[in-house]
This record gives sequence, structure tokens and C-alpha cells, in this order.
Amino acid sequence: MKKILLTLMMLSFSSFAFASDETFVWKNDLRTKFLNNETIIMEVNMRSFNSKDVDGDGFIQEERGEVKGTFLNGIERLDEIKNLGVNTLHILPVTPTGKLKSLGTAGSLYAASDFKSLNKDLYDPNSELTFEQQAKLFIDEAHKRGIRIIVDIPACGSYDLFLQRPDLFVISSSGDPVLPSDWTDVRLLATGTEEKIDTNVYSLYKDFVKYMINLGVDGIRADVAHSKTALFWKELINYSRRKDPEFMWLAEVSESWHEPVSSYGVFTPFDKLLDAGFDGYYGSFFNIKDWKNADELYSQISFTLNQLNKFVAKKSVIGSFTTHDEVSPILLKGQALSDMIIWLNATLPVNSYFVDGFQTGDDYKYLMANKSAPETYTDDDIYFTHRGKIDIFNLSRKPGGNNNYLKNDFILGNDVKKSLIPVLNEGNFTPLKVKNSKVFAYTVGNQDKRVLVYGNLNFAQNEKTTIKIPKYTKKDTFIPVKISEIPTIKNGKVFANLKPGEIVVLILKK
Repeated sequence: MKKILLTLMMLSFSSFAFASDETFVWKNDLRTKFLNNETIIMEVNMRSFNSKDVDGDGFIQEERGEVKGTFLNGIERLDEIKNLGVNTLHILPVTPTGKLKSLGTAGSLYAASDFKSLNKDLYDPNSELTFEQQAKLFIDEAHKRGIRIIVDIPACGSYDLFLQRPDLFVISSSGDPVLPSDWTDVRLLATGTEEKIDTNVYSLYKDFVKYMINLGVDGIRADVAHSKTALFWKELINYSRRKDPEFMWLAEVSESWHEPVSSYGVFTPFDKLLDAGFDGYYGSFFNIKDWKNADELYSQISFTLNQLNKFVAKKSVIGSFTTHDEVSPILLKGQALSDMIIWLNATLPVNSYFVDGFQTGDDYKYLMANKSAPETYTDDDIYFTHRGKIDIFNLSRKPGGNNNYLKNDFILGNDVKKSLIPVLNEGNFTPLKVKNSKVFAYTVGNQDKRVLVYGNLNFAQNEKTTIKIPKYTKKDTFIPVKISEIPTIKNGKVFANLKPGEIVVLILKK
């Protein structure tokens, strides 16, 4: 009975002709918003974004009446996304996936078998709309809610694509296509040199960018951007900007990475990529899981923010404390780390960044993970997954947990971030000296208004300390934003007794 009701519900939804507002006109402003640290980004996998997993095993079996995520049923979640305070979606690759030498039953999203069409997994056959119309409708509906769209462009190609177009790939001395690092399901695309671009791959990427712009996409996130030359990206970015000056480019690169993905590949550091025209990059905030003391936090944040000041053109960075390449914070250090990530994003001059499911404490566990699958669309019959990470290899369940505390703080943190943007952009990040090395404290702001943030990097036990607030006067007013109890403040000092992993946010006004 459940199967029948679910099928009827989805057929009804899929055949519904979404009303098109002929008077609505979207004007892309993503680049401006991003460079002003105004974007609150959620990374999503359209294949699971609004999938319907009935039996709870974590994966979608369509023959049982379960439903994969599509562009059309994804529209159902857009009001939810807006209400969370998210104003930008980073959509993981929508290119078709390879089926040979694959990982997972649907193929990795990053094993692109084609750059000139859309992944058929995202198509709803019950609709009268064409595939491109379905994709465009999702983007249009997002725009109507003030949600901008970034689409991922894969750095590599699938083995299927290699068999069709060997001219696109880097070839080893033995005559084989090169595997980047340990990514066994993809092969490294050629890029050329800083003197001469590989025109075959460039044409492939250029056509993809044109395709995305025509669909209404607002920007591109470049997967493993450092695996291609600065010249390659400069030409491509300039091409996109001639079509849309507000088209935004985000590079997956950080200061922590220094080696090419293969000895046959190139490596372009983050600063050269920003010089080439990228608007922003990842920084190394994902190292938060390894920070043992306040100095490590100060060092990383200060270094990243200082790098941005070295460029003539304005640049920014995302708060990449957690991404689809990172294990869920819930599994690493519990709810407290997720909460800390929310408030670091909210109180630093960065673009906030999260993974779908983070907002409710998803641990990304799948009941049948890495076990035999009853059916497969590739040459792999195992539900291959990365432990604790959003699944990119199979038709899997919709991300989400049951943690309402995190959800409420997620919404609050995003609202606070929006209100603090002028203060964060105009002020300086100032680390404060604290005698207890496990406790960090910083301010960001100007003479009239500052944000005071302090937290406990010990996720196992309480930590006490005293924090001296610079330039404090008796006329200063403290406004609590994120606290578990009112702190004792006397003579310009905060006497803190912090629970494991606790973070506190106060506003100081003259």
C-alpha cells in the first residue's frame, strides 16, 4: 500500500505543470554577493536532494517504488532551503557518470562521461517537459526564492569517455590514461601548459560553461582546480565573463595542497588561480578537526584572511570547515563541533558553507553501505560509500538527521551572519591573548560595534579562563547572541567557564 501511495504521489507531482511567472526576470548578482561575503552556501547532490527511500536502507531501488532525486522533485525542497537562511546552492556535478571501472551502483558524480548533456538520473520521465526545461525550471524556481545556483565542473573524465575520446586525456609513459592519486574510477584530463592550452579539453569545458549559462546557472565551482594551468582557467573565466560579468568562479584549492594529483599532471597554487580570475577558494579551514590549541586556529584564520588582501582585485573565501570530502562533524566530535562550525561561519568575514544534512546532524550512515546491491547501473555491484560522508556513488537517501537543536542554531547563525556582514567586512579579525591554550577568543568589528567570540577546543572536558577585551570602556554594552549562561564580565575581562566544545558569541556596542 505504501508503494502504491508513494508512486501515485510522485506521478501527481511530476505531471503537475509548474506555473511560470512570465513577469519574473532574474539578474545574476552572485559574484558581487560572494565578494562581499554575503552568500550562505549549501552543497547538495541532486541525485539524493529529494529522493524517497521507503524501506530505510539508505539507497533507492526504483523497482520497489522508491524515487531518486530529480530536478523536478527538488523544487519541493526550495522553500525549506530558503527558510534555513541559505541563499546559494552548490550543486555537485550534473554531468552523466561513467559506467565502466566504476565505484558504486550509479557511478561517481565526478566520473564525467560527457560534458555536453545532463545526468539522466536527474530526469523525470513522467513530465511533458524536456530534460533541459526540467533543469531550467528548478533553477528558475530557486531564483524566485532568491537562491543562487553554482554548478560543479569535474576535473577528470570517466573510463567510458577515455574509450570514446582518448585525445582528451593525459597518457602515461606506458601508454595508459593516468589515474589521479587513488581515484580509481576516473582518468586525468589534459590541460596543456602555461604557454599553450590543450584545445580539445578547453573546448569541452567552454561548451559546458556555455551550456550552464544558457540554463541560468550563476557560477561554477571548479573541482580540483589546481590540476589545470592558470592560463587554461584565465581563458575560460574571461569567456564566461564576456557572457555574464556576474558569473562567479570558486576554486577547489587550498593553501594546504602543494603537490599535483599525479606526477604526469600540473599543479597550480591557490594564489595563481586567484590571479587567473577565480573569485574565491577553500582556504584550509577543514583542518579544524585537527586544531589542538587556539594558536592553530588563529594561525589558519589569520593566514587565509591576510592572503586575500594581497590581490588588486577583490577576492573571498568559503568557510570550508566541512565539505563532502570531510567526515561529518557529528562523527568526529559530536554536536559541539557542528555548532562551532555554524558560529565560526557566522562571525568571520567568509562566505558560509555547509553540506546538505549538516543542518540536522546527519552522520551519513547507510544501512547497506559497502554491501552487495540487488541491482546496479554500472559494472560495480557494491554500494560503495565513503564512511560518514554524503554519498556521491549511488542513488541514495535524502540527507538529513533529527537534531532540532542544530537546525535551530543553523537558522539563527545564518540570520546573525546576514545582520553582521557590514561589521565583519569593515572590521579586522583580532585574536585575543588567553592563558588557557585550549580556549580561543577573537573580535571582529570596528570602533562602534564588535563581535566577541570565544570557544573551547577541548571537546572532552570543561575549560576555564579569563579573556581581556582590548579597548574596553565602561560605556560598552554587551548583547548576548549565542550563550548557554550569562558570563561574568568585570573591568573589561570575561570570566569564562566553557563546556566541552562550547562557543560563545557576544556583540559589543559603544
